[in-house]
Amino acid sequence: MPIYFDYNATTPLDPGVRTAMLPFLDTVWGNPSSVHAVGRAARAALDEARYRISTLWACRPSEVVFTSGGTEANNLAVLGTARRLRDRGRHLVTSPVEHPAVLHAFRELEAHEGFEVTRLPVDAHGRVDPGDVARALRPDTTLVSVMAANNEVGTLQPVAEIGALCRERGVRFHTDAVQVFGKLPFRDIHQFNADLVAVCAHKFHGPKGAGALFIRSPLQPDPIQVGGGHENERRAGTENLAAIAGLAEAFAALVPEPVFPEERLRPWTRRLADAAAALPGVTLRGHPDERLPNTLAFTVTGTDGIALMAALDLAGVCASSGSACSAGSLEPSHVLHAMGVPAAESNALVRFSLGRETTEDEVNRVIELLPRVLQQVRR
Repeated sequence: MPIYFDYNATTPLDPGVRTAMLPFLDTVWGNPSSVHAVGRAARAALDEARYRISTLWACRPSEVVFTSGGTEANNLAVLGTARRLRDRGRHLVTSPVEHPAVLHAFRELEAHEGFEVTRLPVDAHGRVDPGDVARALRPDTTLVSVMAANNEVGTLQPVAEIGALCRERGVRFHTDAVQVFGKLPFRDIHQFNADLVAVCAHKFHGPKGAGALFIRSPLQPDPIQVGGGHENERRAGTENLAAIAGLAEAFAALVPEPVFPEERLRPWTRRLADAAAALPGVTLRGHPDERLPNTLAFTVTGTDGIALMAALDLAGVCASSGSACSAGSLEPSHVLHAMGVPAAESNALVRFSLGRETTEDEVNRVIELLPRVLQQVRR
């Protein structure tokens, strides 16, 4: 069996979540928008899932919008809010280390819709300084977006502080919190001090194709999908009831008591970090303390991400890289680039992200094989 160290990419479906989804693949199969008995049963189940999520989040049911995942939730937050508030101003603020779902949305607004975007600097660990946010705000600023935790290097951002200063200035704040849920303590959705919070189910053992966006009332972003009055006219399209039921079950069962056991995973990532840092040409990336407890990122000189991933895969280790291969062209990690890492190193990132099923034996095996794998790749 391969060693799976890529839990930040996706997680296996939890058996209890799968069981909760089964009725909506079999008996409760109606369209929630239909007015007959079969449709009403589906509508009741949809309303129950929304109420369940809102109770966990300590918000109103009307502030929960179901989406197809984190990408759509982030797109709706950024595009929908900027467009809704364009008459009040067209200045937006974000960071250069955001997920592409956020970065590309801002790029679209800047390139085609007349918005001006300020991209904040980050330090060598990838963190945004709240003071830089305060200095970037202008009278025509309508939206700030900073992620809660970076998907590549695991660095945590001071989003509660950023959200508080945005609220003081009357600016809407969005955070992509996809990587946080199930990994860190959760009190309620308001802990981020954000007006918009993106959630994705398959990051905490829920189904793929299910996400949600918290939208603090009375904000009503413009829909980015049109063609129906679903989700209170904020997201057109028949709701994926089975996936939504899975999202609700996964959040209830696996987020308030985080499914990623920090007491085990943090010491193991530290051991992996110590072992990696002792090898020639390896540099640890991300914040040493303010980071996700399951995530380790490092670069290796003299190679690239594709070669590293291939070698690890051949050795039976599933990992991830910040590099992307598009049409045969290797692109350096935009996160590492923003952190000031030279291009020769930023295209050679390895990310290990551990999870519930990770064992100490797997950690020991990776520590043992890592020197051989890196030596082989660099040769």
